Amino acid sequence: MINPDYPLASWFLALSTSLFLVVYALPLLFVPLRWARWFGWELPTGNNDLTVYFARCLGGLALSVIIAVVQFIPDPKSHLVIFELIGLIGGLMTAVHVWGAIRKQQPWTETAEIPLYGAVCVAALWLRYASLS
Repeated sequence: MINPDYPLASWFLALSTSLFLVVYALPLLFVPLRWARWFGWELPTGNNDLTVYFARCLGGLALSVIIAVVQFIPDPKSHLVIFELIGLIGGLMTAVHVWGAIRKQQPWTETAEIPLYGAVCVAALWLRYASLS
């Protein structure tokens, strides 16, 4: 499964998809309010149907990206656009989390994710443009 010619790229895809599958995609898809409590969010009182709906949509989207990425682990060199997509997602998630931190609208756990998303962005783009080019 790990490409011997591009092991760093393959391992990056394998490890990042595994982490995001377990920590984000599946919990958001199946237990979104429990996930929110794990991450320190204060749940609004009353009807949470819209919150659950959006969380499950995000979990479904994350799972879709993960399923696509897993297919490219054995041959990352032939699928360079996936590294651009991961870089874009990482960059946008960094911006979203920085904005939430500046506005003080998120628990500390979300602010702590800023370096994670930034590192994923930089690693994906470095792999794409420096390692795999």
